Amino acid sequence: MAREFQRGHKAKISDLTAGTDLYVGVQITGPGLTFDISCFGLDAEERLSDDRYFVFFNQPKSPEESIQLLGAQAGDSESFRVTLDKIPPQIHKLAFTATLDGAGQMSQIAPGYVRIVAGGEEVARYSFNGSEFTTERAVMLGDFYLKDVWRFAAVGQGFDGGLDALLKNFGGEVAEEETPEPQQAQPAPPHSGAAPGFAPPAFGA
Repeated sequence: MAREFQRGHKAKISDLTAGTDLYVGVQITGPGLTFDISCFGLDAEERLSDDRYFVFFNQPKSPEESIQLLGAQAGDSESFRVTLDKIPPQIHKLAFTATLDGAGQMSQIAPGYVRIVAGGEEVARYSFNGSEFTTERAVMLGDFYLKDVWRFAAVGQGFDGGLDALLKNFGGEVAEEETPEPQQAQPAPPHSGAAPGFAPPAFGA
């Protein structure tokens, strides 16, 4: 059974699963709304000191592929593969966010969630809905953070600006206007080992 999280709840990832090769699925939708779902790899000061750890549609993986954008699958609007034992030591937090692309506000979203899947089995879920937000244009959904060991926090915090404002909030640089075609990342093959290997969830799981 997946452990249900409420906003503000935290847990050691090792209490959820022995696996370190994790699937993170985000479901966020709303009538007429378009979302950009991203992951910020932050340093000990909670800053984006290396832009290569801003994983989004234009940069679908970090240099050593510890964070990979997988695209929509298994009922999730967007999904990521996070390999905890590959994350370099300067990265202390992974912040998963959703921002509106175009008109709208977060109060208009349908019920959604962030979930963690290990070895094909859902081990944690944080559910949220539009009644928790007002006019915000972005939401910080959940964090993986390092505090002696990797932990998960259900955040659910609205943010007034869009993606550019969120990027500046984390100390990143907003690039000049360029609109290359979005690329879809290909999932890497699962690895074998004693701990549960990486496996995306089955549709409808």
